[in-house]
Amino acid sequence: MADGPELNNFELIAPFECGNFKFALFDFDGTISLIREGWQKIMIPMMVELLMQTPQHEEEQEIVQLVNKFVAELTGKQTIYQMIRLAEEIAARGGIPLDPMAYKNEYHARLLERIKNRISDLEQKKVSPEAMAVPGAIEFVKKLHTNGIKCILASGTDEKYVLHEADLLGLPPYFDDIFGAQDDYKNFSKKMVIDKIIQTYHLSGNEFLSFGDGYVEIENTKSVFGVAVGVASNEAERCGIDEWKRNRLIAAGADLIIPDFRETDALLNYFLNRKN
Repeated sequence: MADGPELNNFELIAPFECGNFKFALFDFDGTISLIREGWQKIMIPMMVELLMQTPQHEEEQEIVQLVNKFVAELTGKQTIYQMIRLAEEIAARGGIPLDPMAYKNEYHARLLERIKNRISDLEQKKVSPEAMAVPGAIEFVKKLHTNGIKCILASGTDEKYVLHEADLLGLPPYFDDIFGAQDDYKNFSKKMVIDKIIQTYHLSGNEFLSFGDGYVEIENTKSVFGVAVGVASNEAERCGIDEWKRNRLIAAGADLIIPDFRETDALLNYFLNRKN
């Protein structure tokens, strides 16, 4: 570990080398954006509702536990994978599932109803982008970009939504590329994005850095020997650590755990291995 500046609110899990990073990949929802905060409160009840309509369903509490488990396991992947799992669980209980895309569309309709005022407030500039972002995230990305580190955004949310919401947060000037989920979901994944970056730019592990609040980007980063920063953001309160996220991020292989980016300059100096 480079002897860089101290950070007050971080947890070093595994030492790593600083100062050589050329690329930084960011997850979007929960890592930078809080526009979709609370999405689980839409997805999980919808799935429970549908599973409770099947002929051979368990007690509701068992269904709730099941759904919580597989939604968590698939968080960070494209939304369609959660809907594919839902269809499989419906079929396993004697139901006749719809196409997973139909469930995805229903989920999006319910979620957009929840967040429409947030979108509207940003569009009408009634709230600042910072108010709808993980603390310090926008400023941190700006400073990485200014210091010559190429930044990439990769999200499991549909690309059309990611592009619009990233624009509302003022992010496009600071990212070299922005990727989101595609209808042809088999031809997009965060792993594909990461592998292409590594191969195209002939990067070694200590030149690639990622930030995410889900296990997918952490595991994908470690698979190419990069440095993975787990953002255990408490989305609802915008302060402190979400212990559930922290535990999952550590289990996935995160090298460093941070609650947010509010220590912007100290974080930047840390990764760049600057003393001040």
